[in-house]
Amino acid sequence: MAKLRKLGRTSDHRDHMLRNLTTSVLESGRITTTVTRAKEAQRMTEKMITLGKRGDLHAKRQANAYLYDAKLVQTLFNEIAPKYENRNGGYTRVLKLGQRRGDGAELAILELVE
Repeated sequence: MAKLRKLGRTSDHRDHMLRNLTTSVLESGRITTTVTRAKEAQRMTEKMITLGKRGDLHAKRQANAYLYDAKLVQTLFNEIAPKYENRNGGYTRVLKLGQRRGDGAELAILELVE
């Protein structure tokens, strides 16, 4: 992936963290994290939902290669993606919460739009 924020991590750690965040958003519908992480996870979550809307075998294999849970891929293609069939992007939103008490990092909620 080109043009990713580095997030103060090595490339392996960053990739695993983004895969984890994307998987969590698709499982639970919303997560709380920092603003920069939420914005990066938003990009990948939108790409996964777009793959789900495509629905072909190659898209399933791409989603399966990125997400950690094979059952989640089935949920993505059968339940989540059909909700956004008439929508051209904008499947998620980032809501800012304010600063974290310990270190002052700006927090945000990343959630799926209903």
